[in-house]
Amino acid sequence: MSSNGPKRALFEQFATVAKAVAHPLRLEVVEQLAQGERSVEVLASRIRVSIANASQHLQQLRRAGLVASRRRGKFVFYRLADDAVLDLLASLRRIAERQSAEVERLVRGYFDDRDSLEPVCRSELMERLSTGDVTVLDVRPEDEFALGHLPGAINIPLSELEGRLAELDRQQDVVAYCRGPYCVLSYEAVAMLRGRGFTIRRLEDGLPEWRAAGLPVETNGSY
Repeated sequence: MSSNGPKRALFEQFATVAKAVAHPLRLEVVEQLAQGERSVEVLASRIRVSIANASQHLQQLRRAGLVASRRRGKFVFYRLADDAVLDLLASLRRIAERQSAEVERLVRGYFDDRDSLEPVCRSELMERLSTGDVTVLDVRPEDEFALGHLPGAINIPLSELEGRLAELDRQQDVVAYCRGPYCVLSYEAVAMLRGRGFTIRRLEDGLPEWRAAGLPVETNGSY
C-alpha cells in the first residue's frame, strides 16, 4: 500500500460527512434534531417535505454517523449522534460568515434589520438568572419547549406572541432565544417587542448550544 493509502481513505470518509450536510434540507433536519429526538413524521412536517423525502435525508445523515435512530412500535425516532455535530455546523457558519458575500448580504438585509444589538452571552444570562432580574422568553413551538428549555423560561411561540403580551412584565428586561444563532423566530420576536416598548435582547445562540455547554436545562419542570 502506498503512503497515501490510509490518508486517502480517511479523506474519503471525511468527504462522506461533508456530503451528508451538503444540502439545505438536511441542515434543517439537523437544526430540528438539535432541539431533541423526533419521529420521521414530525420532521417531515417541520421541514415541509413528504415522509419519504425526509426518510431519504435522514438515511444519508445516519450513514455518515451524524444521527442515530431507535424504533418504538411502528415509529422510528432520530436524534443527533453527538454534540460534535453542533461544532460542525458552527464551523460551517463561521466560514460562511467570513467568506461568503451572500451570507453577509442576508445577515445585513434581514437579521441586522431586525436586531443589530449585541446579543446576550450565556455567562451573562446565567448571572442574571441567579439574580432573577430577567425574563427568559422561549419563542419556539410548544413541543420543542417540552423537549428541553432554559431554567425558568416562559414559552410563548412567536405565532402567539402578539396576543399574549400581557404575560410579560414590561418592567423587566427580556432575553429571547430559540433554535440557534440564526433562528428567525427570536429575531422576529425582538423586532416585535421592541416596537411595543419592551427592553429585549437575544441570547447569542439557542437551546442546543446552551445544553452542549453543560448549562442547566429543564424538561417537564425539572433539571
